[in-house]
Formats: sequence, structure tokens, C-alpha cells
Amino acid sequence: MAQPESSDKNHQIDKTAQSENAEHNAGQSPNVPFFLPSIGTEEEQAVLRVIHSGWLTTGKETLAFEKEFADFVGSKHALAVNSATSGLMLAMDSCGIRAGTKILTTPYTFASTATTAFHLGGGVVYADTEQNGYNIDPAQIEQKLKKDRSIRAIVPVHIAGLPCNMDEIKRIADFYGVKVIEDAAHSFPAKTAKGYAGTLGDAGVFSFYATKTITTAEGGMLCTNDDTIAENVRIMRMHGIDRNVWDRYTSNGASWKYDVVKAGFKCNLPDILAAIGREQLKKAESLFEKRKKIALRYTEAFKDCDFLECPPNGDGHAWHLYLLRICREKLSINRDEFAELLQQKGINISVHFIPHFHFTFFKKCCGLNARNFPHAQKLYETTLSLPLWPDMDDEMIERVIKTVTEIGKNNYEN
Repeated sequence: MAQPESSDKNHQIDKTAQSENAEHNAGQSPNVPFFLPSIGTEEEQAVLRVIHSGWLTTGKETLAFEKEFADFVGSKHALAVNSATSGLMLAMDSCGIRAGTKILTTPYTFASTATTAFHLGGGVVYADTEQNGYNIDPAQIEQKLKKDRSIRAIVPVHIAGLPCNMDEIKRIADFYGVKVIEDAAHSFPAKTAKGYAGTLGDAGVFSFYATKTITTAEGGMLCTNDDTIAENVRIMRMHGIDRNVWDRYTSNGASWKYDVVKAGFKCNLPDILAAIGREQLKKAESLFEKRKKIALRYTEAFKDCDFLECPPNGDGHAWHLYLLRICREKLSINRDEFAELLQQKGINISVHFIPHFHFTFFKKCCGLNARNFPHAQKLYETTLSLPLWPDMDDEMIERVIKTVTEIGKNNYEN
């Protein structure tokens, strides 16, 4: 049997490859990444602590992370899950989404905001975005609720980290007797006068995916002040078992005795990821301040460019994304061409989001058409997301600003 190569040899290979890449890229500026996570020695040490503990799956680290997160956002319950997608599904399950019922959400979001309802046998109704913003339009929410009494929950999405108009959404929800499940994947730590986004409805779900404001690589957190929702999530996230695995293996009672009380899922967050999250949580405010400063530098640089429109700002914006719009009537190129030029010049960008009515699945199952969502369609046609991550240096930021403005000026039509 061949023996594995030594780590020293692998390290030497890596160094050689890096040297060759450096020579190949000599004289060329490296790309500005769209996003890089801010991971330090604290997270490394936390992972090693868990590895050396002998307990890798859901246990005391996850329980500690839940308590620390609940204390941070001021929620009675915080329940760790393996993704925000799982958290949304568990929240919908707890709010009664079943066959014959529907959620109401925006088409301007990631696919899982809606597909989670389908996993439970439910359906989806869509309301357009606000005319001059990326979040769901409360007026359209009310119009949809008047027409369809099978809707059981509103799922507002705090796009890019800017909280929705939760006062109006909650007023409408209370009037029609429906639940509010916040898709807070973008919005940690968005703090409003009424509390943190993600704690303002019946349940809120945060994402700790690799590109989010804090990360566990994969993972999420469901927050709620509702004891019934919390208890259902605790059971459903782990096979419908009435005892969590940490209790079963650390209790003085019989570890092997448990009951399956519901047809649950497998959505728990392991300790090795929760340990990363605990360290990231300690840095949440400082990471936010760094993102905010970069976003404000972008806005200051672009505010007088009549071929650009800066993203809306507001109470508690978490600045997960910087959504820049091009003014199509001022330019000879469209959004796709603008984005391609940015990428050619080494600025890695993205587009948030491709609305659901452009995807085959949603067009078939929901009969969606762009004509029914003119605001979301216009946003999609003109928006791109610029690099925004806490450890961007001044050179990167200025390079993004210079490249964006130069492309605009070089393709300006008066």
C-alpha cells in the first residue's frame, strides 16, 4: 500500500505553486474578491478546542452559542440550525404551513425563502417590492391578503441588511390573523428602535453562511419569543425526538431512552461550527462598523454620479450587501455589460437577486411573469453588488470606486 505524502512535502508543493502563481501574475493587480470571511486565530483555537474535547456534534458549544445569541438580540429563544433554509422551514412548520396553506413573500430573494414552503406541501404568493426600494411593499401585502385567505404567514426579507417596514407589516398581519416569519439572513446585527431585525415578528431566521455578516461556514439561528414555536423547533430539528443528544449522553439517566413524538427533520448545528459562531459573535459589532464605513465611502464617492444610484439607507442597516444601481438612460451599456467590464478589470461582483419569476421552477409552479412585478424587474435589470467585506483595505476600496466611475464615464450618454 502506498504511503501518504508527508505534510512537509505538501507544504513545499503549496509554496512552489504560490511562487509560480506570483510569477505568472507579476505586473498584474490581483482581483478584488467579492467577499472574504474575517476569520482569525480565535476561531482556529475554538475549533481545536472542540476537536480535542472529543464531542463534535450538537452539545455544550451549541447550547452556549444559543444563549449568547439570544442575549445579544434580546430574544427569549434562539435555536441553532444547520442553515437558514432549515430555519425557515422549521419556522413555517411551527406556524402551520401545510398542504392547502401558503406563505406570502417577495420574488426578490434567494430561492429558499419560497422553496421551504413547498417542502412542507404549502404554496407561495408573491408581492412586488417597493417602488424605490428592495424590500417587500406592505401595500401589496395587504392586497394579496384580501384576495387569498389561504395565506398563513408573511415572510418579509430584509434585503442587503436594511429592515423592512415591520410596523406596517405587523399591523397588517395582526388585522388578517397571519404570522410573520422574518427572513433575516442578511440583517444581523440590524438594530432598530423596536429591536433587532429578526426579533420583530413571530419568528426570525438568521444565516451564518460563509458570506454572511458573521459565519459558522454553514448554519443559522431561529429566534422567537413564542414558547410553542420554540418547543416545536427543538423537537422537529432533531428527528422529532423528545430529548436532545447532549442531554441523552450527559444525563445520569439512561442515555438510550427517548421517544419520537413527531416526524422531524435533521437540522441541528454541530459544536465544531457553533464554536466558530461564538467567536464571530464577539466580533459582530466591530465587523459591522467596518462594513458600514466601506458602504459610506462608496456612497460618498458615487452620490454625485448621475449615472449611478446608491442603495437606500435607513434605521439599523446591517450593510451585508452594497446594491448599486446603474441609471440605464444615462449609459450606452446595460447592467450585464457594466458587470462584465468590472470583472474584466478584476473587480469581482455579484447580482442580488435574480427574481423568482426568471426561474423555470417558479414560472411553472406559480405561473410567475415579470410583467406582474415591474418594480422587482427594474431592480434586477439595473442592480449589481459591489465587494463589501470588513477586511478590505484602502487600496481595494479605492480601486473599486475608481473602476466603477471610470466605466460609467467612459460609457456615458448625455
